[in-house]
Amino acid sequence: MDESRRFRMVKNTAMENLSKYQIILASNSPRRKELLAGLDLEYEIKTLSGIDETYPDNLWKEEIPVYIARAKAAAYKEKIQENTLLITADTIVWLDGKVYGKPDGEAEAKEMLRTLSGKSHEVITGVCITSRKKQKTFYAVSQVTFAALDEKEIDYYIEKYNPYDKAGAYGVQEWIGYIGVESLNGSFYNVMGLPVRLLYKHLKEWEKDN
Repeated sequence: MDESRRFRMVKNTAMENLSKYQIILASNSPRRKELLAGLDLEYEIKTLSGIDETYPDNLWKEEIPVYIARAKAAAYKEKIQENTLLITADTIVWLDGKVYGKPDGEAEAKEMLRTLSGKSHEVITGVCITSRKKQKTFYAVSQVTFAALDEKEIDYYIEKYNPYDKAGAYGVQEWIGYIGVESLNGSFYNVMGLPVRLLYKHLKEWEKDN
């Protein structure tokens, strides 16, 4: 299924270098939609179903979300026009040499939160910007330290919120972030799912290499 929505924002004169492009955010994530809207850009949401998000076993840490962001971009190859600027992204949680993506059901979500409880982990988002002429990939890393979570807190969060579309089974902007995050080093917005300051930097410089 191909879903499309257009977001019209106030013209951002600081980003006039992008005026010739149709900016497309290829994501179902409501957090990424909200964060990109915060840059005051006119953009369109387009999503495709059935994109393969698996990755080779030999990839390590930041290589994983960057690889998946590129794979998402490749799925849109036939839809990229001369004036298209496509943004794709993927976020993972990394702890003790293991990747934590989106949980597959309640049991896995609870187990992920038990594992993250009382520890520091990394949240890594890979981003890919693609046009017909070139492609740019980058990533951001944020370190998050959780307080110890008890079972009642984990159960409450799982029951009241929707952790199943979030890496590591949590949304930092939700209740569990309020009560559970002791410290955060790096971009808060990266933990939400899109490192907007870094994305803005690369978008602002996009035409310089052309």
